[in-house]
Amino acid sequence: MRQYTHKLFIYIALPCEAKPLVEHFKLKKEVAVQPFAVYLNKDICLTVTGVGKSAMAAGVAYTQALFASTEPAIILNLGIAGHQDHPLGSLFLIDKITDADSQRRYYPSLIFTSTFATASLQTVSRPQLTYDQVNLCDMEASAFYETAVRFSSNEYLYCLKIISDNQYAPAENIQAKQVSSLIAGHVSAVECLLARALAEALSATQPESSMFDQLIGQYHFTVNEQMQLKNQLSRWAVVTNSGPLEFEADALKNAKEVLRCLELKIAETAFYL
Repeated sequence: MRQYTHKLFIYIALPCEAKPLVEHFKLKKEVAVQPFAVYLNKDICLTVTGVGKSAMAAGVAYTQALFASTEPAIILNLGIAGHQDHPLGSLFLIDKITDADSQRRYYPSLIFTSTFATASLQTVSRPQLTYDQVNLCDMEASAFYETAVRFSSNEYLYCLKIISDNQYAPAENIQAKQVSSLIAGHVSAVECLLARALAEALSATQPESSMFDQLIGQYHFTVNEQMQLKNQLSRWAVVTNSGPLEFEADALKNAKEVLRCLELKIAETAFYL
């Protein structure tokens, strides 16, 4: 199995959705992985999970456990969705995901200004053949988000949906070639989003280096705690746009207290995003 440090993870339900990206990014199938179809290059890991929430959750968990590094990764769910009347081929960056079964809601943090239209999305367990919802509708996004956030930070998770059906062109008429064509029409937009997200993430990791050096010089951090510290400082830089980090270091007794204090500050700050 090829040993890359992947910076970008893409999760897609259907092979026809994946095909244009596999071709565009020149991804190669990883034959050593059997449960899911996984395609790689040195930067990207694309997984075809299958349809539905259970399949998506399993695919994300499996490949994150197999390929993810200690650094937070950019993780994208890309796929088709239905809507009442949005034109076929319309592209949306999702800013709210609702699970229709549990009514849990998730809010991806859009940490940079983009030209993408945004929309809310509802994830359902069965195909919807009526178009009476104001939100976009898919079958995987809530499971993607709920699982992916366990492996990366909210700020690094993205969900892009392309309209494949509406009340004038219902879901039962969708063909695989049509889906591939819809995805292919937005490959350049996907590439731009990934490049921008990666650039933002990399730039956010720079300012924390001096604070990292200061803290590990002042407290004893185990190797695992140093990884946690680096990730926490990266998250702080992202959610505050590299804002200053201030806390009473002298009042903290050990590395665990430092990590806990930083975690609380991030949670308090992220609440107001």
